[in-house]
Amino acid sequence: MATITAKDVNDLRQITGAGMMDCKKALVEADGDRELAIEILRKKGQKVAANRADRDSSEGAVIAKVSADFTKGVIISLNCETDFVAKNEAYVALAHRFAEIALNAADKEAFFAAPFDKITVAEKLIEQTGVIGEKIEIGAFETIEAPFVNFYIHSGNKIATLVGLSANVTGADLVAKDVAMQAAAMSPIALDEAAVNQSVIEKEIEIAKEQLRQEGKPEAMLDNIAKGKLQRFFKDNTLVNQEFIKDHHMNVAQYVKTLGDVKVVSFRRVALG
Repeated sequence: MATITAKDVNDLRQITGAGMMDCKKALVEADGDRELAIEILRKKGQKVAANRADRDSSEGAVIAKVSADFTKGVIISLNCETDFVAKNEAYVALAHRFAEIALNAADKEAFFAAPFDKITVAEKLIEQTGVIGEKIEIGAFETIEAPFVNFYIHSGNKIATLVGLSANVTGADLVAKDVAMQAAAMSPIALDEAAVNQSVIEKEIEIAKEQLRQEGKPEAMLDNIAKGKLQRFFKDNTLVNQEFIKDHHMNVAQYVKTLGDVKVVSFRRVALG
């Protein structure tokens, strides 16, 4: 039987992030073999993951990152079961590490297969489920590419947004950040009218018509009045047409135009819950 020292336990804890007692038990089971102990802890993670597979993971941390040249951005959500875990500094740091890896991945599948220290991202998720004792998983995985991309993470890591602009010009960083904050605060359903799903448009027109009927408006007038209400819907719910939250005298598209011949070409918004 190998002698397990406090240093052995602490070294394993630093490598895996597992609790001291879990590390000690794994080392005892592995007869002091650190690599085998790591494998034991990972297997424990797999067992915990299987036991918690049906749990609700609606809490977590939403993190956005952009590339050094500001041409690509990513948002990932690292979901867990409780707000207590989501607020833990180590958990948030883990989410940031996952986001950095995601930024350089071609797609979600490549992200899960990407290396995280000596294991893959997918294996790290299983391992950390065992360490934390809660179901953790990647929820959202969103990317955009544009001539200029910036991001915003709302306080508490519950909402993150990405915004892509059509040009990288002086002042683009501030304007894109402002528009990303707008998207976080106002939750637009689409970039502009053209991006709104036709089924949503038809539903809004029908709702408007029904309201007008209940108000006693003649059937012959319903189409024109409903179209007017639809324009109001676009103004409230599409990003570029929304009233800019920092200056109510212009909409978002007009604000972006202060940079010159520049427009918003894409955005992503991810929120927990």
